[in-house]
Formats: sequence, C-alpha cells, structure tokens
Amino acid sequence: MERRIWHRHYDPGVPVSLDYRDQTVVDFLDHTVREHGDRPALAFLNRRFDYGQLRQQVDRLATALYQLGVEPGVRVAVHLPNLPQTVISIFAVLRLGGQVVMTNPLYTEREIEHQWNDSECRVAITGDWLWEQRVRGIRSKLPVRDYVITSIPEYLRFPLNLLAPLKLKRMEPPMTAKVEWGPGVHSFRRLVRDHPAMAPRPKLSLDDTAVVQYTGGTTGVSKGAELTHRNLSCNVQQVTAWFTGVEPGREVMLSALPMFHVFGLTVCTLWPVYVGAKIVVQTDPRNIAQMIRAIEKEKVTLFPAVPALFNAINQWPDIAKSDLSSVKYCFSGSAPLPEDVQVRFEELTGARIVEGFGLTETSPVVTANPLEGLRKIGSIGIPLPDTDARIVDPEDGVTEMPVGESGELAVKGPQVMKGYLNRPEETAQVLRGGWLYTGDLATMDEDGYFRIVGRKKDMILASGYNVYPDEIDRVLMAHPDVFESATIGVPDPKRGETVKAFLVPHPGKEIDLESVKQWARENLAAYKVPDHWEVREELPKSSMMKLLRRVLREEEIRRRQAAESDAGGREGGGQG
Repeated sequence: MERRIWHRHYDPGVPVSLDYRDQTVVDFLDHTVREHGDRPALAFLNRRFDYGQLRQQVDRLATALYQLGVEPGVRVAVHLPNLPQTVISIFAVLRLGGQVVMTNPLYTEREIEHQWNDSECRVAITGDWLWEQRVRGIRSKLPVRDYVITSIPEYLRFPLNLLAPLKLKRMEPPMTAKVEWGPGVHSFRRLVRDHPAMAPRPKLSLDDTAVVQYTGGTTGVSKGAELTHRNLSCNVQQVTAWFTGVEPGREVMLSALPMFHVFGLTVCTLWPVYVGAKIVVQTDPRNIAQMIRAIEKEKVTLFPAVPALFNAINQWPDIAKSDLSSVKYCFSGSAPLPEDVQVRFEELTGARIVEGFGLTETSPVVTANPLEGLRKIGSIGIPLPDTDARIVDPEDGVTEMPVGESGELAVKGPQVMKGYLNRPEETAQVLRGGWLYTGDLATMDEDGYFRIVGRKKDMILASGYNVYPDEIDRVLMAHPDVFESATIGVPDPKRGETVKAFLVPHPGKEIDLESVKQWARENLAAYKVPDHWEVREELPKSSMMKLLRRVLREEEIRRRQAAESDAGGREGGGQG
C-alpha cells in the first residue's frame, strides 16, 4: 500500500500491509480448536465450554440445520440476544455455507417482516419469548419454513436452570414462554441432542457472503449489507494486528455489546474465537452490577464497549470497592468518547481505551487510535493496515478537502462490503470508484488523525453556518453537571434551523442550566450555542446504547405541530 502520513504513527510491530491468512470465519473455529482446543471458549453464568466442546455443539446443530435444508446460499435469521446459542448458531450456519441474518430481538413485527422478507430467510433461530411475542402472530407473512426455538436457561446448570425460568417469567415483558411444537417448529435443545456431528462441509470461498447485516446505511430504508468471509476475516486480522499485546489462547473477552450488531459480532464474537479467547457472555448490557461481577470473577482482559457503558461503570455507586485491574485493553466505538469518561475509566482499571470508528458496511472497523503511541483524545484515530481514507467535498464527492477542513469521509479497504442485498442503485450511490462514501462528516489533521464532526443528515444549517451536533455535545458533556447531552436542529423562521440541546444530569444531582449556558458561550462560537434547552432524566438510545437523535427530532416536530394546531384552534374559536 502507498505510504500515508498516518503510517508514521503506527505502533512498533504494526505493519502498513498484512499478509492475510486465507481463512474463512469457519476456519477461525477449526484453527483455534487445533491450537487451543482445551482452552475455555464460553462462560455464561454457571456454564462453561472449552473450544472442543463448542465445536461439537456447532457441528451437531449444523447437522440438524442441514436436514432442514440449510446449504450454501440459504439465509438463516439469528434472532437472539447474547447467549451461548447465538455463538453456536452463527458458526453452525456458516459451516454449511449458509448466510447469517443477525436480527435485533427488540425489533417490532413490522421490522422483522421487512428484514426476513427482504433477505428471503428460510430458517429462523429465535427465543421462546420472541416467538410468542413477536413472530408467531406474523408467521403467515414471513418466508421462513422452519423455526428453531431456544430458551435462555437451556445452557445453564443446576440450580440456575431451575431458578432462571422463575425470574424470567416475572420480567416485563416475560422472557420465557411455553411453545406449542408442531410442523416447522423445532426445539434447539432437542436438535443438538439428537443429531450427531456429521454435517457435510462444503468448500467455502472467501468471497462468499457470510453475513447480511441490516442497517439504515448512509441513506434510506433499512437494507442488508453483504459482508463476505473475506471482509470479516480481514477485519478481524486487522484488529488483531493493531492490538499487539493480545496473547492467543490467554485472553478473556467480556462480550456485553449485542452480537446482533456488527460491532458486537466482529469484535465480541469473531475476534475472540480467532485469538482463542474466553468469551464471557453478557445478555443484558444494562445490568452494570452483573457486568462488574463478571469482570472480577472471570478476570476479563479485553472489554469492547460504547461510551455509555464506560460512563455507567464509572458512575456505579460501589465502583471504588470493585477490582477491575485485570482489564488490559478496551475498544470504544459507536459514539464519541468524552475525555472525562475515558480518563476516569482508565484510572479505575489501569487499562487503555482505544477509541475507533467503523460502519456496518466496513465489517466494521476502519480507524483506531494507536495502542501505545500517539493518542489524540476526541479523535477516531488513524486508518488500520491496508485501509485508506480521505475527506472529500460533500457536494461533488471528488475534491479532497485541505487539512483541517470538514467534508465527507470516504474509505477503502478489504473490509468494505460487497454491496447492499438486492439494491444495486443504493450500492452504486455509496460504492464509487473503489471508495465507500460513509455519510459521515469529518476532518483530518496534519498527522493523519481523523475526527468525526457529525453525520451529513444530522448537520444543522443555522443562518448559513454548518453546525455539527457531536462537537457541541462534547463541549456540553465536559461540564461537571452534565452526564449526557444530545443536540439537534429544530426549524426556525429566521435562521432556517436553530440548535436545541437535551441534557441529562449525573445520577442524584441537578443541572445548573445557567452555568451550562455560560460554559457553552465560553467554549463555542456564538452561532453554535444552543438557543433551546431541555433537561431530561434519560435520552433515547438504541440496543447498542447509541444516541437516537432521530427520535428527539421526531418528538420535537410533533410537539411543534401540536402547538401550532392548538394556536390555530384558539384563533378560530376567537373569530367565531
């Protein structure tokens, strides 16, 4: 690869270009079984598997799925939170040459119907409670022929296998349900128990699609990004090369990020299998107490997370009594990482947080700060090996912007998707001339470090000035009263748009709004300072704990429409 200015900041031992192993995702598991077969693979509450046992479970399920018609090219929905069954299902489908469609268990019936019809899934692996609450009622609208139903307690040992159903039944909504078995409805546990490990092993190509990962993408309706075995394999090997201190067969990974999200899939599921790490499965990333206990008990060394998780651990009431010293490396993505959150977490653990950036369309990791070298807090770092990036004019997509000026981030590398499933026009919009146009607005500095300033669709145009919400939120969250911040643009008759900030105080505290406003005036250009403010107890977030500005905008539009309607009604009443 041609030398770039950022290459001089690579850590010693990190090459500019890699000599990739020609391994499919399935090969990851087989290689690790050969090298570390007796090492721990999965830890889920009181249940443990070593890598040899994990492959045995994978091969048994693969035999059953083969008899249900799963073969090369057949798509299978995996509709589960983080469970041992999720990992087993992913590798079983891929072993047969099938394509995995990771499906968010929080999806509504409408979203499931769109995704499974769009991808023409023939088999779905789901939970008993999800079957009952989300899937069974729309079965006639779906292309799925066979459903494989599992339950959370299936892989627990005594006494948790008896206690868990009682707790799950009391949840709102319940996370367990009684299933009526019949044609096309199969028990996960029975399939694995009753089938030998003798499924056929088709020869897989690195260019075969492995995963269809749905995303809003850079524009439009949810669409399936086709990620090949090569995309995922190369990205895992890029991440492995970046984290030079990782020791194969000796690491312990806390997998709290949802595996149905591409960050959780690649970094919390495929990467640990590649390096033979023990995967400590966390089903509920909101259960901070359980997460901290898992870090202490399992001696977690690797902890990929999002800023909201690091912040939640920092704020945990008994955190000073906890021992998190086993953690070596953390990988933060999905949202900007506030400096005070980073500093506090590193003080608590002695670990180093590497902030990076990725997209569903890039498998996902594109950039990261160096592990040991120059780290620029607030930046997303520099491109990984064999990855190129540039900042271009958002209008023409060609003209490269000068250092320090914002534009659209375009990237290139072996981790970039094949395209969107069945959507050639939308694929052509984002894949142009070998580059993926991300839809993110960014800057590059003189050292080749990139900084995200916002999404094209989130950018606020106020009185002719471009205002980037991420920049404002970073400033506001540096104020000692502010726990979280979300900035959006709202319609304004004079400015076109104006800025509104939503603030959340630290737990048990209040926000001095005048102090925050003064802080904003001191640290932001006048046109960037919010005109409207609202303090809330919480902000809307996705299953990845990613801020949903879209929801705030929709709420604001509805509120304004209602206010205008009320005003119109009062005027009409007065005239009458």
